[in-house]
Amino acid sequence: MTDLAPLTASNIKARHGFFGRAGGVSTGLYRGLNCGFGSGDEAKDVAANRARVAAAMGLAPDHLATVYQTHSPDVLTVTTAHVHQDVPKADAMVTKMRGVGLAILTADCAPILLCDESAGIIGAAHAGWRGAFSGVIENTVTAMKAIGANTISAAIGPTISQANYEVDDKFRDTFLADDDRNDRFFVAGSKPGHCQFDLPAFVAAKLEAAGVAAIHDVAACTYADEEQFFSFRRATHRDEPDYGRNISVVVLAP
Repeated sequence: MTDLAPLTASNIKARHGFFGRAGGVSTGLYRGLNCGFGSGDEAKDVAANRARVAAAMGLAPDHLATVYQTHSPDVLTVTTAHVHQDVPKADAMVTKMRGVGLAILTADCAPILLCDESAGIIGAAHAGWRGAFSGVIENTVTAMKAIGANTISAAIGPTISQANYEVDDKFRDTFLADDDRNDRFFVAGSKPGHCQFDLPAFVAAKLEAAGVAAIHDVAACTYADEEQFFSFRRATHRDEPDYGRNISVVVLAP
């Protein structure tokens, strides 16, 4: 767990943590703290791993809120303490409720945890390139402001780094067609017709443009650090049949 310094203001206290593989019960391809029910891992092991995460964040297991992530720009405002099995489709959540952990699953995409200390409002977003490109970051900030947020801070968790994120020129062209300034997020690749994309930098730029006051990137690469993190792209390159999911959580203390 990478647990950044708690955010505090008056009687508001938020905790946030980026969890990797350490401390879990899963075995095989999912060795460690796999928190993805969408993987082929044993459901009982995923549940045990999530219970460990909840306990580490000071929560009951049924107070760990997740969504069915689809790489969309959609944001859910969480208004109920108890989390049920039928999770809605979305790629971000915001809340002002205390004692509810907003949890995002990733395996190369960027997990973003957000907080307005003074207002007591938190958010969590899953930002792969599709979600980040289509507006999930801006929509999360807007949803936080809709329930009273003003000065928002954000932390970007473990994400695939530019050195390990090869894309083709068609991918780059999509970004340049939207804004030619996006060229700064690409460098030449090792083979013709390819380049390297800097997803964490793109996410940080989106946060800044949305008016986020402070942005911190933990600068950890999911692809490069196999001992610490699960990675979809690493598993794909190795022709492995599946992969585990990392989890990131933010919570307002009850």
